[in-house]
Amino acid sequence: MTAPEIAAEEHRIGLGLGANLGDAPASLRRAVDLLREAGLVFDAVSSLYSTKPWGVTDQPDFINACALARTNLDPLPLLDLIKATEQAMGRRETRRWGPRVIDIDLLFYDDLRWSDERLILPHPGALERAFVLLPLAEIAPDLVLDGTRLASAAAAADARGIARLSPF
Repeated sequence: MTAPEIAAEEHRIGLGLGANLGDAPASLRRAVDLLREAGLVFDAVSSLYSTKPWGVTDQPDFINACALARTNLDPLPLLDLIKATEQAMGRRETRRWGPRVIDIDLLFYDDLRWSDERLILPHPGALERAFVLLPLAEIAPDLVLDGTRLASAAAAADARGIARLSPF
């Protein structure tokens, strides 16, 4: 994959990664490698977490992680890169919240508030989902997302069914 056009300044982003088909830990690692090759600079990646499915529960458990990275891409070209990475890894559209070989969510982009038909920032479910909060708070406890400190949100989250497995 080649990197899309880039903007002049660097932006701090958060990514949520998940998979529950095939070798899920290897899929998360491959996604980070592909995004790194495309120009993202990773500053931190959380541990791997085993999580019960959310939304649609009749499927295998997920492996999740979060990452902090920097990019020169604007939000929509970054989203295009994320979607191209998912497709390159074999992601196909299925039912919402269904099983997948890889899922990469853009959780935040600096402090930008953005909403259009393709992208909402910060991610609207990030503060509601323990499978995002726990790994993200592990690597950025003092980060404030949509007015909420991550460590506080993670401490208050219902973490039943979530287990920290290993370093990334």
